[in-house]
Amino acid sequence: MSKKWLGLAAAGTSAAMLLTACGGGGGNEDGGSDVSVDDSAISGIVDESTEQGGTLNYAHSDQFDSLDPGNTYYAANWDFTRYFARTLVTYEQKPGEAGLELVPDLATDLGEVSDDGLTWTYTLKEGLKFQDGSDITAEDVKYAIARSNFAPEVLNKGPNYFNTHLDAGGYEGPYEDGNLDNFSGISTPDDRTVEFHLNEPFAEFDYLAAFPQTAPVPADADTGDQYQTQVVSSGPYRFDGEWTPGKQLTLVRNEEYDPETDPLTRNRPDKVQVQWKQEENDRDKRLLNGDLHMDVSGVGVEASARQDILRDDELKANADNPQTGFLLYFALNSNVEPFDDRACREAILYGADKTAMQGAWGGSIAGDIATNMLPPSIPGYKDTDPYGTEGQTGDEAKVDESLEECGMADGFSTNIAYRSDRDKEKKAAEALQQSLKQYGIDTELKGYPAGTYTSEQAGSPAFVEREELGILAYGWGADWPSGYGFLQQIMHGDAIKDAGNANLSELDDPEVNKLLDQAATTDDPTSREEIYADVNALAMDSATFLPYLNQKALLYRPEGLSNVYFSEAYKMYDYSALGLEQN
Repeated sequence: MSKKWLGLAAAGTSAAMLLTACGGGGGNEDGGSDVSVDDSAISGIVDESTEQGGTLNYAHSDQFDSLDPGNTYYAANWDFTRYFARTLVTYEQKPGEAGLELVPDLATDLGEVSDDGLTWTYTLKEGLKFQDGSDITAEDVKYAIARSNFAPEVLNKGPNYFNTHLDAGGYEGPYEDGNLDNFSGISTPDDRTVEFHLNEPFAEFDYLAAFPQTAPVPADADTGDQYQTQVVSSGPYRFDGEWTPGKQLTLVRNEEYDPETDPLTRNRPDKVQVQWKQEENDRDKRLLNGDLHMDVSGVGVEASARQDILRDDELKANADNPQTGFLLYFALNSNVEPFDDRACREAILYGADKTAMQGAWGGSIAGDIATNMLPPSIPGYKDTDPYGTEGQTGDEAKVDESLEECGMADGFSTNIAYRSDRDKEKKAAEALQQSLKQYGIDTELKGYPAGTYTSEQAGSPAFVEREELGILAYGWGADWPSGYGFLQQIMHGDAIKDAGNANLSELDDPEVNKLLDQAATTDDPTSREEIYADVNALAMDSATFLPYLNQKALLYRPEGLSNVYFSEAYKMYDYSALGLEQN
């Protein structure tokens, strides 16, 4: 995913749904039938402790898209930014279903909605401070949302829900319009009151208030896309001087932070450090040896470490294998020839060997084969498989029929994009490449860094068309677990952006758009679920999506960590809760 997953208990999502696998498929590449691990951190807290102190060390095989809380769309980063960016509301610091509950963070309570559903009001707590001791005000929150959602020419890596739902007229953002009073989508009648003015009712708005885009930004400290080098902290840690992208990041305690105003305990270590651009297998080796505390990307260990864990009972005792809520898929872009022809797209869907792609990620321990574009944990999911083949290995007759229909009986060639620092994603692309080759469909693999994949390559429609990237590897998880939170950014035509685009298929189907807009204003959860099922069916019928894996991750927690648990909100360990055992 690039993305994060947030809780929507009100829509009927339960911890049981989120934690239960939906059936087998494939095998386990590591051999043997026992691929079970400890899993204690899925439903409970491992090594619960109140101790503080020490340096918590993270590593990443690449780097985040941006450390600017208003300019990021990676799930792990939304988890990580809670160290230095407090939001209007946040998620309870608990394992299991309890961790899906929204609690007020900077705000005194959850949003108060007007009778007509068009105004949501939040009141800031008293005594909130930035790292320099200045007061955090309602205008700082308003400015943060103005810059993150209304200035795509400067900040384009995050989602644009506020732009979609706020009644902001033709506001052009703070870099074009220096008068914040012209931003009518939000009003601030006093220093502690933030009023959001919507263009239509939106029942799930509180979930937007948990986005890092609501973390306050003082306007006089904003440096546009360079703000990530020295974010002004509203949380328990601050940057230790100006950060240079690619270099080690060090967070130290923010002396102006008042834990009494915080519903979470997120200040256990004395210092937090992150090393970027670390080779994956070396990172995993350090993790298993205890020389590293956490892989900050949260995607799980690679094949070599996975084998080591599954063959060693002591290592198994420190491992968890949760359902992540991620759906892994390939997007087929209909603006790239020959995928402007539906039948050519269908040839890919019928020719894909999903069992081989599942094996590329590690077999059954990596997840269950996906057959449509809603994960089982999302309300609205139905067990459908419109392009299913026997054994999920492909159907030669269907491929031949599709190729004949699209006028490419002898096959064709195209390119497959993937994130070059993600070995498992590369192997899945190679598996797809091999399965298509037997039908005369030749593909060239093109790898790009994860840190720029959605902002400059796969997420740039102009780049995709210029480089003829017909097939694009991606992973997605809901911004919060409703069908809208999962589907809108990857399927609605209005979500297509010049950069930072998550709708890699560039699907712009009027009926899909209409249904998603309808769901946003529908109060009844059951009715919304039916709409999401219809959207899913239409998306699959468009033949622009090749879903192949409902992902699980093999996560490792070395000795010495305390307060470790899997967050159902962020779908990885809750970084803000972690501490270190003190000897």
